[in-house]
Amino acid sequence: MSVIATTLDRPHALPRDLSREERRTVTTELCEALADCNEAHRDLLQARLVEVNMGVARAVASQYRNRGVDLDDLEQVAYVGLAKAARGFDPARGHDFLTYAVPTIRGEVRRWFRDSCWMVRPVRRVQETRAQVVACVEELVQTLGETPTPEAVAQHLALPVEEVNEAMAADGCYHPSSLDSPGINGVGSLADVLGETDDAFARAEEKASLAPLVRRLSDRDRETLALRYFHQWTQEQIAGQLGVTQMQVSRILSRIVAQLREQLGDGTLAA
Repeated sequence: MSVIATTLDRPHALPRDLSREERRTVTTELCEALADCNEAHRDLLQARLVEVNMGVARAVASQYRNRGVDLDDLEQVAYVGLAKAARGFDPARGHDFLTYAVPTIRGEVRRWFRDSCWMVRPVRRVQETRAQVVACVEELVQTLGETPTPEAVAQHLALPVEEVNEAMAADGCYHPSSLDSPGINGVGSLADVLGETDDAFARAEEKASLAPLVRRLSDRDRETLALRYFHQWTQEQIAGQLGVTQMQVSRILSRIVAQLREQLGDGTLAA
């Protein structure tokens, strides 16, 4: 029974493990059938065309492996491109299906990389340069037998070394490292060597601005301020130290804060 009869009469009885020659023969037969088929059979023939050439889609996807994306995901995108090629192919033009399908699949994979894979999206120039650099590195690895230096890649692509380094640095935009990944020399984790926000930095400028203003205060005002804000004394404790009432301490602190706030000009000091 011919492949076309099998497709139309028994759509689930599909040959498997086709050789390259058999795939080309079946693809040619399917394309010839598509040129003359009615609408009722078109979808079935296109689906068969996709299934027969899924190996081609996988081959295209494999050209983009090791770029921070799982091969399974790449293959799924390549299958989408193959399905688009099967629907868009016009046998009446007389072109070979694979001549049309391979660029369509490749374009689909590239669009997916461009639109969907960036965790952090760099500018288009860096995206395009990175694609060139990745392809160049793969080519030079085959030629040199080792990973090329950025200088070698830059020379091969006739690009400045700075642009190549920038493109290589964009690898983390595709697949950022986990904070649980091993640290330097395998000791600890990446999180262990990352810095943390130090609240003291945020206060440093305020302290530097306040210092000359505080030095202008009277001795008693400076003592009151120090006891309240640096030693964390209560107003009752300060009153006992200065020999005044708690109400007077409250008024002194309010006056000092208002005075410093006015002189500082930003209203950030709280009583």
